[in-house]
Amino acid sequence: MIDNHHKNLATFIHLSTFSRFVIPFGNFIGPIVLWAANKNKSEFIDQHGKQAINFQISVLLYAIIIGTISVPFFIFKLFRGLDVIDFHGFHDFHVNVGEPSPLLYIGGGLGALAIIAFIIELALIVKASLSARDGQPYKYPFTINFLK
Repeated sequence: MIDNHHKNLATFIHLSTFSRFVIPFGNFIGPIVLWAANKNKSEFIDQHGKQAINFQISVLLYAIIIGTISVPFFIFKLFRGLDVIDFHGFHDFHVNVGEPSPLLYIGGGLGALAIIAFIIELALIVKASLSARDGQPYKYPFTINFLK
């Protein structure tokens, strides 16, 4: 039987990821501090703490990968007119008022994807905290298990 104190601690571990809106890197600092201080109290707290930390690391890794993939499109567009880069693969991209550049669509698509991913991340954190409150285990989807 999991007591209410352990349920509350596990819930606060998940909810502490929202501290990133107040403290830089609070989404890592909050869960790590709460988990490290309380992981020996119960297996339930240990599991939820590892899941919250793994999820935050996975989200950061996915954001870095998507950013790394999208950056070359914008670099080639920005430096196309300079002699620094002799690359003419995007010579058909023009910025007109009547005809938007394909980079606008790529940037808009990536921006929309980022907003949708952010909303899904918030929903998953809330769902995990509600599962912890109810005493149920929770596994975030698409999470790489760095801490096992």
